[in-house]
Amino acid sequence: MSGEAVVAKRYAKALFEIATQQQRILEVEQELKAVVGAIASDVNVQKFISTPNISESVKLDVLNKTLEGKLSQPVINTIELLIERGRADILPELLDSYVKIAGEALGLADAVVYTTYALSDAEKQAVVDQFKGIVNKTLRIENVVDKKLLGGMKVVIGNTLYDGSLAGKLARLEQSFNRRAL
Repeated sequence: MSGEAVVAKRYAKALFEIATQQQRILEVEQELKAVVGAIASDVNVQKFISTPNISESVKLDVLNKTLEGKLSQPVINTIELLIERGRADILPELLDSYVKIAGEALGLADAVVYTTYALSDAEKQAVVDQFKGIVNKTLRIENVVDKKLLGGMKVVIGNTLYDGSLAGKLARLEQSFNRRAL
């Protein structure tokens, strides 16, 4: 684990403890996702935050005026602390760590489901039903349409890939033929 990831995990743990005390674990997670997404999608915001010629007090003033009333105080305080300490660049890692910590505490796991078309709610529920027994957690599904798939689906939960795609099945079939030929 890199030094940045270790630091981000410490901030995430502290933020999680505060969110737990306030019973706002998932709300804090959503706010962090929104902030990280907003920063990632706006080059001007990235430049503003990372420019060393702009003082931390100016950055904090703009931050407070922009985010006041839109985010909870723990999230604002965390972002302020990162800016004061010149660590705003670890926000994406902080989000990743927070999601993992919150998921473990709440028994949640995120699943990314790759399909050739957008899944209906019933199909998403079928995926949840299929995999919840395997991972023993409540799943949150994100469906990604991947036109490169021939058919079937791929499901990624944590670091594990469950490949039910047509290409994956054909590759496994080919491997079994090759083993038998030896």
